[in-house]
Amino acid sequence: MSQTAIPYVFMRGGSSRGPYFNAKDLPKDRDTLANVLVSLLGSGHQLNIDGIGGGNAVTTKVAMLSKSDDPWADVDYFFAQVSVLDGLVDFKPSCGNILAGVASAAIEMGLITPTEGETVVNIRAVNTESKTKAVVQTPSGQISYDGLAQIDGVPGTAAPVALNFLEVAGSLTNKFLPTGNLIDVIDGTEVTCMDVAMPMVIARAADFGLTAKETVAELDENKAFFARMEAIRLKAGELMGMGDCTKSVTPKFGLLAPSDAPNTVRTRYFMPWNTHPTMAVTGSQCLASCALATGTIADGMMEVQGEPPITIQLEHPMGSMDVIVDFTEGQGGFQHQSTGIIRTCRKLADGHVFVPKDVWDGQ
Repeated sequence: MSQTAIPYVFMRGGSSRGPYFNAKDLPKDRDTLANVLVSLLGSGHQLNIDGIGGGNAVTTKVAMLSKSDDPWADVDYFFAQVSVLDGLVDFKPSCGNILAGVASAAIEMGLITPTEGETVVNIRAVNTESKTKAVVQTPSGQISYDGLAQIDGVPGTAAPVALNFLEVAGSLTNKFLPTGNLIDVIDGTEVTCMDVAMPMVIARAADFGLTAKETVAELDENKAFFARMEAIRLKAGELMGMGDCTKSVTPKFGLLAPSDAPNTVRTRYFMPWNTHPTMAVTGSQCLASCALATGTIADGMMEVQGEPPITIQLEHPMGSMDVIVDFTEGQGGFQHQSTGIIRTCRKLADGHVFVPKDVWDGQ
């Protein structure tokens, strides 16, 4: 056989999709693994025509699962972001949308035994060492994808997947505020550099002459904005202790703008070299925390009602996402406790995906 067959489950997780693998079926060497992922996704072509990618950053994501040796966790989740065009693989970030499919995929792979009614799976994100408790629907002890939960950016309805994110402040940088400041000024623009589930550089849309009502296409066509944003992002990455981020998708970039309703802000999220069609689960946690924390670029932008945990609605290009943030704020500043989000997922296919033997011979 001229190709190597690799077992996989193909899943939509949240508003992303990609292959989910049992880690034991992939090469352990990181460079070989990267080559395998580039080949099977078809990175290097705008349509990923020679692979199973979908020609967009939300459809070139990979989850690799294994039984966890962490006393708290049931499953380890290792994530890879494969670029569409240039053959790059970034193992630094995690992905909350793909995480929405991890518990179900783990059951499909036999890594988890489902229980009657609902199954709780404790997931450790290997990339960031963050912990997430996922609850999936398992009537009669079988995983179910049918239900009435609806998330913007995904057609139809499906079974809800409840995600409770724990210990996500300082996910990659080990600091809630990686620069030590609530606001930094970079190239004359005020930004908040924050790390909650995803290290981000967050700015006011108005400071770029934008409203955060722009469509994805309008933003992607705004080359002057992307050039200015990337320059700020790279300088922020240095200030955040992340080094040269030229070839890394982290830190991500986000824009905030006022909305008309309490506990609501308009958002646009970048991946970072194009606009996210909806909203990343990881990024949503950071943006919601920024909107709530006193002294950030969002201070005074949103009317906050209620006591923690507070549900923040993030308006994005295809609708909105609700993020439940539990926190305290006092003399020690904003202290993030946990975040709750409802997502959905669906199994799309399973079987084997193939890579040429000269990429990996399976040994």
